[in-house]
Amino acid sequence: MTRRVVITGIGVRTPGGNGVKAFWELLTSGRTATRRISLFDPSPYRSQVAAEADFDPVHEGLSPREIRRMDRATQFAVVCARDAIRDSGLEFEEFDPARVGVSLGSAVAAATSLEQEYLVLSDGGREWLMDHGSLSPHMFDYLVPSVMPAEVAWTVAAEGPVTMVSNGCTSGIDSVGHAVQLVREGSADVMLAGASDTPITPIVVACFDAIKATTSRNDDPEHASRPFDKSRNGFVLAEGAAMFVLEEYEHARRRGAHVYAEISGYATRCNAYHMTGLKTDGREMAEAIRTALDEARIDGTAIDYINAHGSGTKQNDRHETAAYKRSLGEHARRAPISSIKSMVGHSLGAIGSIEIAASALAIENGVIPPTANLHERDPECDLDYVPLTAREQRLGTVLTVGSGFGGFQSAMILRDVASVTT
Repeated sequence: MTRRVVITGIGVRTPGGNGVKAFWELLTSGRTATRRISLFDPSPYRSQVAAEADFDPVHEGLSPREIRRMDRATQFAVVCARDAIRDSGLEFEEFDPARVGVSLGSAVAAATSLEQEYLVLSDGGREWLMDHGSLSPHMFDYLVPSVMPAEVAWTVAAEGPVTMVSNGCTSGIDSVGHAVQLVREGSADVMLAGASDTPITPIVVACFDAIKATTSRNDDPEHASRPFDKSRNGFVLAEGAAMFVLEEYEHARRRGAHVYAEISGYATRCNAYHMTGLKTDGREMAEAIRTALDEARIDGTAIDYINAHGSGTKQNDRHETAAYKRSLGEHARRAPISSIKSMVGHSLGAIGSIEIAASALAIENGVIPPTANLHERDPECDLDYVPLTAREQRLGTVLTVGSGFGGFQSAMILRDVASVTT
């Protein structure tokens, strides 16, 4: 019999929401956490708004050595992992360490520390010849992305599969999907899985400025993220992290664990088409959705809610609208859809895991988060995007999707355990 995989612990750090309770309150209130960038002077840049997390590593319990050693994104991941472990109530000491693993996603990894160290070494970019004596002793940790899941693994002495997944903006779905597969096939009994990214740095902002992917609505940061709205003009960059404890369902049931949701289907595809462009028909995302549904052994009509990628770019919003119609048929017009990026921005590789957390909490609470700032729908986006106000509705099955540069398209099915028949 196929092993079922469930979420028994959640930890999140997001703009406007440090911790699960604050995160969920933000989403259901329809408030936005977007603002003018404060982590550096954004005035030279085309896009000057972002969704920053109010994160204090000292308050979060990290030691001075941990703070010095870890990049900001790694700090987010470790803090969220510790929260997820506490939330799960799982005693990791009781497990064979070789049966515990980590799967972590990130798009730009330690970009924050790498840029800071370059500025130190080059005296703010003025020096071509650099003094290696000024180099941080932890530069290797910043250079090699695999250090991030290694740090998480050390929190529970995990000696099983430890993996870094970097598939751009689908990293946060793909890392969890990989972890689910490992538990399902029996390679691990427990996985810490999720994603973290802290890309609000001058170099990352400049990169997105160059291709005009981010919003230029600098005079109104609170309303800058407008997925599916006719007036949208790009996404709002963000930072954040979400981590989960995933375990085999029967084990969770025997120990009386609280189960948020079962992850019953996952698939990823690539369009092999363009680094940043998307085909208008949404075929690759539709294929990922259909394959995830097949793995979950359900029909598209079972979908009660879609947690959209909803980045707020015209090509993405139209692309995924087409994908829903292609994969779900007429049911696409009945299924409520919303984008939490309207409230917490787009944290690149981390957002997929943050959206999984939102999907699990939507099932848990029977509430669909709204799409904030959606006042005038794009005529080409003609589905039910739950504008402005949260909607109470019992949810048995949720679809969450991700779309990333490079052509990555991923989909995941979460289900209320009570609605699943073995």
